[in-house]
Amino acid sequence: MGFDTTFNAFNISSSGLTAERLRMEVVANNIANASSTRTPEGGPYRRKDVVFEEALNRNGSYPHAANNVSGFAGVNVIDIVSDPSELPRIYNAGHPDADEDGFVTMPNVNLPIEMVNLITATRAYEANLKAAQAFSDMSQQAIALLKGQS
Repeated sequence: MGFDTTFNAFNISSSGLTAERLRMEVVANNIANASSTRTPEGGPYRRKDVVFEEALNRNGSYPHAANNVSGFAGVNVIDIVSDPSELPRIYNAGHPDADEDGFVTMPNVNLPIEMVNLITATRAYEANLKAAQAFSDMSQQAIALLKGQS
C-alpha cells in the first residue's frame, strides 16, 4: 500500500470540507442579497449555486486495487452558477427601483430553501470533519501500536 492510498480517506474528507465550506459561503451570500434589487452587473441579484463533480485519482483506479475498486478521490467544485429561474415581481410603487407600473423585480432567493441548503451543507461539512477526525484517531492508534512493537 503506497503513501498516496494510505491518506486517500483523509484527502476525500478534506476535499469535502473545502467544497461544503464554499457552498456555505455561497448560501450565506444568497441570504445576504435576498432583497438586493441593484447589483454591479445591473438588475436584481440572482441566487448562486455551487456545482460539484467527483474527483478521480490520476489513473482512474487505486494502484494495487483488487476487484476494480474505483479511483474516487473526493469532490471538486467546478463552477458557481447563477440560478436562471424567473425573478419575482412585487408591487411596491414607492420603491426606488419600481417600474412605471409600480412593480419591483426582486431576487430569485427563496429564504426557506436557502436555509435548508445551509443546513444540508453544514451537516455534510460535519460528516466530513468526523470522517477526517476518525482517520486521524485511527492513524494515531496505529502509530502507537507500531511504537509498542519496536
